[in-house]
Amino acid sequence: MRTRPSAVLGAWVIALTASISIAHAQDGIDAARGFLQNGQPDRALAAAEQWIASHPTDAEARFVRAVALAELGRRAEAIAAFSKLTEDFPNQPEPYNNLAVLYAQQRDYDAARKALEQAIRTHPSYATAHANLADLYARLANEAYERALQLDAGREAKRPPATQPPLALIRTLGPTAPAPLAVAQQMPLASQSSSPAAAPRPSPNAVNPAVNAPAQPAPRATADSAGPKPAAKPVPAQTASEPPSAPTVTPPAPAAPSTTANEEVLAAVRAWADAWSAKDVTAYLAAYDKTFEVPGGRTRAAWEQERRQRVSKPGEIRVTVEDPQIEIDGDRAQVRFRQHYRSLNFNASTSKVLELVRRGQRWQITQEKVVR
Repeated sequence: MRTRPSAVLGAWVIALTASISIAHAQDGIDAARGFLQNGQPDRALAAAEQWIASHPTDAEARFVRAVALAELGRRAEAIAAFSKLTEDFPNQPEPYNNLAVLYAQQRDYDAARKALEQAIRTHPSYATAHANLADLYARLANEAYERALQLDAGREAKRPPATQPPLALIRTLGPTAPAPLAVAQQMPLASQSSSPAAAPRPSPNAVNPAVNAPAQPAPRATADSAGPKPAAKPVPAQTASEPPSAPTVTPPAPAAPSTTANEEVLAAVRAWADAWSAKDVTAYLAAYDKTFEVPGGRTRAAWEQERRQRVSKPGEIRVTVEDPQIEIDGDRAQVRFRQHYRSLNFNASTSKVLELVRRGQRWQITQEKVVR
């Protein structure tokens, strides 16, 4: 372990994928991110709070605000902000990670450990949380050794130098590099849409296809038989007082959605993500149905204008869909998946649900929402 002075306890290793000039920052949340990454947490805080005033449910803006509070040394407010994010977005590992950093800075290692374990339960492949947990255990081991020396003051022993491994504070809502679980994006389609096969239909050569025929007695032996066979047991004749029982008709099993329908829905979702990644605004907006429920009570025109600005902004964008789960009911479909968004100055992973409707040969989005 590397030796660091105790003053380094509060130091944070910042996880960044790239730096961005403030000249490229745009208004709103983009400006807040730009200020934060250029070492201006005070201006980042002001920009984030201004954006949150009109977008109170924006998880990205609230996360940037919490990071700015932490970097300004307003620890209690930062802890409250990250704690609220874990309540509202419990599937996001980054707020748990940053809570652990702040708890460790206060030497509340038990709370830090619990926060990191929750981050890992939320996203088992989250490398930063695993690294922070290892560093935290190193701190706990060092403190345990210090306590042992204090209890055994009469023993002559040379204690090893104190170690203060840093914990990494995350600035972006989402892992800084694609996580190993992203391999699930290439999961075979058959495993995504597999379903129990429909019950086989009776053969058309049956004597009476409308009912289940009773079992037939064994065939009589003939001269061509390979050998003597036991005689079939006689079937007792029915009497007039015993009417034949009503035949049992088994209702057919409901038909499962066809593999073709699943493929069409998945293709529509991937085309939507690809258009977003390619900044093809026309194709991206065309993926939304005319009945699409615009979030926030805005008009369709206002929403489209905002999406045009954000999708077409400078810099590379990459949007990928992980582990899609598809449910189809007639001309309606629902797709649950993990969305990974990557850009020059922002990374985020969210759980999302798309509702789609079939329009002729196309599936189009009628509702888009982030879920916990």
